[in-house]
Parts: sequence; C-alpha cells; structure tokens
Amino acid sequence: MKKDDVPQDDSATYQGQRKLLYAVDNEGNYQGVTSTGWEVESFATQMAVDDLAQQTDQALAQAKAGEVSALYYHMLNLRFDICSLAQTTGFFQWQIKRHFKPTIFAKLSDKKLTSYGEVMKLTIHQLKELPTSND
Repeated sequence: MKKDDVPQDDSATYQGQRKLLYAVDNEGNYQGVTSTGWEVESFATQMAVDDLAQQTDQALAQAKAGEVSALYYHMLNLRFDICSLAQTTGFFQWQIKRHFKPTIFAKLSDKKLTSYGEVMKLTIHQLKELPTSND
C-alpha cells in the first residue's frame, strides 16, 4: 500500500487512537504511517466482538440451566479460550473441559479454584456465582 492510500476512516473501534501501519513512500521505501482506522477493519472487528458477546450470552444461559459450570461462562466473558486458560492456569485442556461439568466443578478444591481465580482476577465466591444478566 502506498503512503497516501493508508485509510483514515476515523474508526469507532480505535476509540480516538491511531494505529501504526507500514506503507511505501514515493521512493519505494517502507515508512511508518499512522491511521485513524479503516471501515472494513472496523466492521470485521465489530462482527467478532458481537460474536463473542453472543457466545457469552449463550454460555450464561447454559450455566443457569445447569448444562455447564460457571467456569465456562467466566472463561468466555473474560475472553479466554480453553488453550489460553490452560496456559495461564497450568491445567491441562482436558481437565478444564472436565471442570465445565457442573458436578465436577462443584467438587473442585479451593486450591484449584484459587488457580482459576488468580488468572481471572476473581474470588472463589465470584467464580462460583453467575450474574443475573450479561451486561
């Protein structure tokens, strides 16, 4: 992309910030150029955020129905996935999936719950609770 073609669409997803991009100047050299956003990128970002919100709402409904544990909701609400949660807690992915079962989650030791809580910045009590709505 040429330096003069770098989008400046004042994207709402940038929240007034600028992003550094690299573009080619008139002499063919790469140069850093700031951008206020690109409409297409903003649209894609908003779609991804909306999809995450929908997944979180669904997880809350499933947890309230007793289909999954509160851990599953908190994981999605805090934008973790199984892989990142495993890396940060030290649990294996299969263990985390097992902890999504309400009966298993209810029997977890305080030590294991504390591991989750430290990563998610939640107390054990908060980790076990669900919000009334996902706001």
